[in-house]
Amino acid sequence: MKRVAAFVLLVALSVACSLPAQARRTVTEDNMRRSHREAKQQQKLLKKLSKKQRKAMKKYQKAQRKAIKKANHRRDR
Repeated sequence: MKRVAAFVLLVALSVACSLPAQARRTVTEDNMRRSHREAKQQQKLLKKLSKKQRKAMKKYQKAQRKAIKKANHRRDR
C-alpha cells in the first residue's frame, strides 16, 4: 500500500514539475515569435521611410538640375 501511495505521489510530482517547464517554453516561444514579428515590422517601416526619403531626394535633385538649366538658359540670352 505504501509503495502504491509513493508511486502515485511520484507520478503526481513529476507531472506537476513538467507542466511549468512546458508553460515556460511556450511563453518563450511566444516572446520569440512576437519579437520576430516586431523586428519584421520595424524593418518594413524603415524600408518604407527610406524609399520615401530617396524619392524626396530625387525630386530635390531634379528641381536643382532644372533650376541650374533655367539659370544657364537666362545667362545665355
